[in-house]
Amino acid sequence: MPTFDRRLLYHFDWTVFSLALALCGVGVLSVVSATWGGRHHGLDPLVVRQLVWVGAGTALMIGAALIDYRVLASYAYPFYGVAVALLIVVAVAGHSTGGSRRWINLGVFNLEPSEIAKLAVVLVMVRYLREDPPKGGWGLKHLAIPALMLAVPVALVLKQPDLGTGLILILITTTLIFVGGLNWRVMAALGLAAVLAAPAAWHYMKPYQRERLVSFINPQSDPLGSGYHIIQSEIAIGSGGKWGKGFLKGTQARLNFLPEQTTDFIFAAYAEEFGYIGTMALLGLYAALIARGIWIARHSRDRFGALLAVGFTGIIFWQVAINVGMATGMLPVVGITLPLVSYGGSSLIAMMIGMGVMISVNMRRYLF
Repeated sequence: MPTFDRRLLYHFDWTVFSLALALCGVGVLSVVSATWGGRHHGLDPLVVRQLVWVGAGTALMIGAALIDYRVLASYAYPFYGVAVALLIVVAVAGHSTGGSRRWINLGVFNLEPSEIAKLAVVLVMVRYLREDPPKGGWGLKHLAIPALMLAVPVALVLKQPDLGTGLILILITTTLIFVGGLNWRVMAALGLAAVLAAPAAWHYMKPYQRERLVSFINPQSDPLGSGYHIIQSEIAIGSGGKWGKGFLKGTQARLNFLPEQTTDFIFAAYAEEFGYIGTMALLGLYAALIARGIWIARHSRDRFGALLAVGFTGIIFWQVAINVGMATGMLPVVGITLPLVSYGGSSLIAMMIGMGVMISVNMRRYLF
């Protein structure tokens, strides 16, 4: 096993570290604002828990950075097995909230295994794709195993049901296979198959999922039902104007018009208070983190590290794109959190571990 070299400390990636903590800071402020003025005096318990998770996530991010990322290849399949086992536990004896069975009650906190599954899918796919692709790129016969490894967690996640996480798992895998060297003919064939299969997917959707797609096209068709989330989110974002209403002065979240204001629609709550300028600053932080992730991937000294950086950067990119698209009415509501900003311990800690692995990849390129 590779040993730790103290020279790594001189190459610690403060850019990723600082950007991750800055986004966490935005998240804490947003949770404070979304919960301010309630029945509790002082900080709401949600804020206190978020601060604890930021502290734990920071420690785990540093810990992941200090581990040689190359050893992760040996643990990819066991970790994947643990993630699948936890998803099975959720299906059998998970904790239900709001009609979804997504959590395992551990007493101290509720663990959401689908967040662990994101890390596991990245790791196992990178482990499989780390060898150079055959001449001409990966063909269909090479994709059978990745498809099977993806299908198991996706099926378990959709059973919860959690369409958003299932979509993220598919997009992450697609991104890794594409970057890993997919044959362009296979790429075109799979794209066409996805388009042709889209109408058939309607048959397998839950009634509420169909209603969300209909409300995406025309939110006013059910303004107090399936279209309520989109309408209130657009009102909150629009009312922020250029400079916003100011910290703790947003009315949509304060008066509880905005649903899921600490999780799925925290972007709308933030945009109402900080306006267009603040929104651009937040998206700028994400753009900088994504750009840094791409830079790390391009400069990694081995394929395994490069694909790891692509995978974790892909999680950030896709979740931001879908969450912001959802909040602005450009995409249907599928239930995706804003990474490092939305309230939630499992999501926050999983993302910070991913950032730690990216730091590890960048640190060790100097010692090869």
